[in-house]
This record gives sequence, C-alpha cells and structure tokens, in this order.
Amino acid sequence: MKVLVTGGAGFIGSHVCDAFVRAGHEVIALDNLSSGKKENLDPRVRLEVMDIRSPEAAGLIRAERPQVLCHLAAQMDVRRSVEDPRFDADANILGFLNLLEASRVSGVQKVVFSSTGGAIYGEQDVFPAPENHPTRPVSPYGVSKAAGEIYLGYYKAQYGMKYAALRYANVYGPRQNPHGEAGVVSIFCQRLLGGKDCTIYGEGKQTRDFVYVEDVARANLLAVEKDVVGPVNIGTGVETDINRLYTLLAQAAGVDKPAVLAPGRPGEQMRSCVDNSLARRVLGWQPSVELPEGLRRTLAFFREHTTR
Repeated sequence: MKVLVTGGAGFIGSHVCDAFVRAGHEVIALDNLSSGKKENLDPRVRLEVMDIRSPEAAGLIRAERPQVLCHLAAQMDVRRSVEDPRFDADANILGFLNLLEASRVSGVQKVVFSSTGGAIYGEQDVFPAPENHPTRPVSPYGVSKAAGEIYLGYYKAQYGMKYAALRYANVYGPRQNPHGEAGVVSIFCQRLLGGKDCTIYGEGKQTRDFVYVEDVARANLLAVEKDVVGPVNIGTGVETDINRLYTLLAQAAGVDKPAVLAPGRPGEQMRSCVDNSLARRVLGWQPSVELPEGLRRTLAFFREHTTR
C-alpha cells in the first residue's frame, strides 16, 4: 500500500512513517521542513519538500495516487494561533482542503487526520472526556482542528471518502522539538540536561494526559488496518500534573533541585484527559509505554542528541 504522510519529517510524523515502513508499506513524506528534519526519516521513506498549501502538494497526490493520506502537517502553536488566527486557518484549514480536493479526484481510499483531544474539548465537563463530549475549542488552533473533522464528515457524506480523526492527548517522546511550540516534556529534558532551571507556571497542579509518540504512531497504522470511521481519542486516560511530571524527569536526570515557580498564564486549561475506551474497542489499541518508561526513553534521546 502507498501511504502519503504530510508533516512526515516532523516529530510525530516521522514516527508514523516508521510504523508504516515497518509494516511493509511504501511511504512518501511531504514536509516543508519548517520544523521537520530530514534526519528524522528512515532512508526507505521518500521525502518531498513542499508546502501543503501549494499547487505542487496537490499535484503530488494526483501524480502518486496514494491509497492512504495521513495528515499531520499543521500550524500547531496554540499561542501563535491566538496571535494570528488568519495564518492558522490558512495552514490548517485551507492547506488541508487543498489536500482533500486532490485526494478526492485521485481516489484516496482513507484519510487519517491528526486532530486534538485537548484543544477540541476545551474545559471538560467529565474526566476523561469521551468522543461525544461537546467540542468547545478556546483557541483558533482548536477551531481549525474541529473544522478539519467537519470537512472530513462532509467528504465522507458527499464522496464516500473514509476517514479517522485521531484526537491525540499530549504527545511526547524522542525527536520532539524543545523550541517554539514544543511540549513541556521536551523543554524540561533539554533544560535539565543543560543544567538550567525549569519553570512551572502557576502552582503546577494543571493536569495533562501524556501519551508516548510510538503508541500514537501505532494508532495511525491501526486506523488504516481497521474499518473505523470518525473521531477516536488516543490517550492514556490518566491525568498527570506538571509537578509530578517534573519530579519524574528530574529523578531520571539525576537532578535534585526544585523547579522555579512563575505566575500562571492566562487562559491555560487546568485539566485535560481523554477516554480511550473507543480506541480499545474499534482499533484494538491501548497505550503500551507507561509514563516513567516513556520519560526515561525521551531523556535518553535528548542526552544522546546533546552529546552529539
């Protein structure tokens, strides 16, 4: 099977490419390398450097006619989406539509869309949140992901294009960029290994559902192999607060000093956690890497990278 992975040279995308290559599929990575890196890719993956908004990206789909489109390319910085919602919509909505139209005319059989389990639900009513929880995004980034899911529903109804929208919890692991929009795990790893203080905003009691990147990549593969359509949460169903996260990472790094506390950031979501019952049922998926082990692996990656 031929699989096109957008954002394929990025953090999550490169692990998705790995999963499909290991399963014996032909994989093409489409990436503009704004944050992705060529060295993230297995040599068996063909890299095409282009922007998802471009005519060239649409032309690639029409020329290659992949059976599957795994769409991970995105403007993923929540803060930037608030500062520049037009840019966010240009990349995340118009860019995606460019690919969807090309997929429609090229006969793509299934789209696996990387959505969000945190930003799409907003402040949750229940914990963990199931897929039928109201979607109340409080950032343009969350809005754009919700729009992507709605467009996929339209393409399914109008053209019969199958899709799975994987609503990720907070993904962490090797290759995550510790700069810019990066998650707290990669930032803490880099600072702990560099002998620098780590900053926790607020009291550190805000919680997140941390899911290891290789588990997320496996979910993408299963979403193609299984006959599932619609949104599916990909997370652990376990809340971990930032204080606990820092303690685990500091212990793994051999650092014995507390984090620096700073005033909380306005608008930050206090709790986020997704219910993975549907993923277990329809994908046969469940997380296999528990948080302490995942943090150990991630820290080892950053230690090796820093040494190099």
